[in-house]
Amino acid sequence: MEVTDKHISYRIYLVAVVVFLMAIGITVKLTNIQWVEGEYYRKLAKERSVKNFVIPANKGNIYSSDGSLLATSIPNYKVRFDAMAPKKEDFNKNLQPLCDSLSKLLGKPSQFYKTEFLRARSTRNRYYLVARNLSYTDYMKIKSFPLFNKGAYRGGIITEQKTVREHPIGLVAERTIGYERIRPNGTPDGKGIEWAFRDYLNGKDGKRLMQKMAKGQWKPIRDENEVEPQDGYDIISTIDVYIQDIAHHALLKQLEYYEAEHGCVVVMETKTGEVKAISNLGRDKDGNYTETVNYAVAESHEPGSTFKLIDLIALFEDKVADTSDIYDTKGGEITYYNRKVRDSKKGGYGKVSLGRGFELSSNTVLVQAVYNNYKSNPQKFVDHIKRMKLHEPLGLQIKGEGKPKIPQPGDKDWYGTTLPWMAYGYGVSMTPLQTLTLYNAVANDGEMVKPLFVKEIKEWNKTIKKFDKEVINPKIASQETLDKIKAVLEKVVKKGTGSKLYSKDFSMAGKTGTAQMGYSDKANLYYASSFVGYFPADQPKYSCIVVVHKPSKSKGYYGADVSGPVFKRIAQKVFTDVPSTNEVKSLEKNIPIQDKNYDTYYANSSKDLKTIPNVKGMSGMDAIALLENLKIKVKIIGIGKVKKQSIQPGEPLLKNSTIILELS
Repeated sequence: MEVTDKHISYRIYLVAVVVFLMAIGITVKLTNIQWVEGEYYRKLAKERSVKNFVIPANKGNIYSSDGSLLATSIPNYKVRFDAMAPKKEDFNKNLQPLCDSLSKLLGKPSQFYKTEFLRARSTRNRYYLVARNLSYTDYMKIKSFPLFNKGAYRGGIITEQKTVREHPIGLVAERTIGYERIRPNGTPDGKGIEWAFRDYLNGKDGKRLMQKMAKGQWKPIRDENEVEPQDGYDIISTIDVYIQDIAHHALLKQLEYYEAEHGCVVVMETKTGEVKAISNLGRDKDGNYTETVNYAVAESHEPGSTFKLIDLIALFEDKVADTSDIYDTKGGEITYYNRKVRDSKKGGYGKVSLGRGFELSSNTVLVQAVYNNYKSNPQKFVDHIKRMKLHEPLGLQIKGEGKPKIPQPGDKDWYGTTLPWMAYGYGVSMTPLQTLTLYNAVANDGEMVKPLFVKEIKEWNKTIKKFDKEVINPKIASQETLDKIKAVLEKVVKKGTGSKLYSKDFSMAGKTGTAQMGYSDKANLYYASSFVGYFPADQPKYSCIVVVHKPSKSKGYYGADVSGPVFKRIAQKVFTDVPSTNEVKSLEKNIPIQDKNYDTYYANSSKDLKTIPNVKGMSGMDAIALLENLKIKVKIIGIGKVKKQSIQPGEPLLKNSTIILELS
């Protein structure tokens, strides 16, 4: 018995010792937590229960010069369903009316949603996708549907919201408006105005301190934010939506007809350099034309005959040649260092003046004029190019400008053929916008101005920053030289390579260009067709360049045939629809629009047409011109092609009546 009691006593002592040691350990641990590691655990607890939430700043909008919205941020919603959240009776009672409501809104059969929801319930799916890319209006409708109107915990609706950038006018100038995005590796990236002006557009995010509550919910600790969000500023671009729409559709039509690979068009205001329209369209793998590359800004290539303008400027400024000087085209072929320069016309043009040679875009005439006068001192010719700043990038407001290439005597790639090849636009490289800037300077009495894409940054009605005209070169040539050049540029359209574009109703001046590309490999040789100039010829208001790459050779590839009609169409529509009484003398006449698709309409419009024509499907610009020629007042809603017309086709034609066109 005593032995048994003794064993029990030992066990009690052992337990007591263990408990005592545990008590000491707990005391030590508590002391350590409280005093040694206390700061760490207090910080950890605070991080898990209190944290700063980011309050996103509202991104600024991008507007056209006439106030149209080009880019804006809108909320985009995704709705999911937690199939296990609703009680059984709620689920069964509201399932059919919920499916009927979703069917009516989203278009799929009611039975489809019923089957999906039942499957989600049976598989205990707590994250079933109901709909994505919802507008705020549709999201609010879905929230009010049966079952979903009970909220997240009783109705099972799960909402995910993000802000997306939208371009209300669609593809128009999309590449120049640009974008900002995050690459897969987490680094930011972007293009166009969105990227170049992101510091102004994005604003600054705010912060709010919030505390975690039950059920994973958070509430603000105080009424005021830790940091108030600052909304982004608005950007006012130079784009004119009206001219942009004309340019975009004119280019698109020509690219489609000639099955070209890509092309671009830029319309610039002569005095200010403001880019009023810019379109860059390339053919994708499906054969559709989209804006993916800003060819006008980024693509530096051999310009071909449009470069010949520089020849005349140098020759006239140095007074070594004049428009009346005679040159023999020598059967349309001359040789330099065993390499031939040929005219596009087989057999050449005989003996012609320098001015006439320019009008006909004779390679042999311009090359002889430059080579004969600068072969002993080619640096003198190159210096003219440098004085006009054409060897440097323009320094545009948006990123990605292509670099010009102007060979320099003494460089390792300067050969005996370099100077004559430069004379007709080969061995040099310029972007379409750089070429346009030169021609715009001629139109602007010699003042070369930098192209502008953004003219103002605003916060509501307050101007934050304004971008005024920036002069690159106050006078690229003497007035005498400029007057001669303007005369020959006008004659190019009247009786030269651009004579197909001539119209007695309004004046244009410019130069055609047809450059061979990839000529080092004959199997891959193609053409870049261009036309660059300005209008009206006597008092220029706009300059414009059109470049089309790789048109179908079977349909045509000369600049006058491929790019010239785009230039004319733009000039024609701007003349017709945006007249200036001080600058255009003949605008009281109704100028017919040259459009193969609508020739019969315009022919009929000059006759005794008795009924309203069907303009549905036509571009807004075409429909306006047609109806106004019929003495009908036109009001438009939207941009694009005609979707609806208020006066139906076939109804009696009443002069001075008003028709409303709804555009897509």
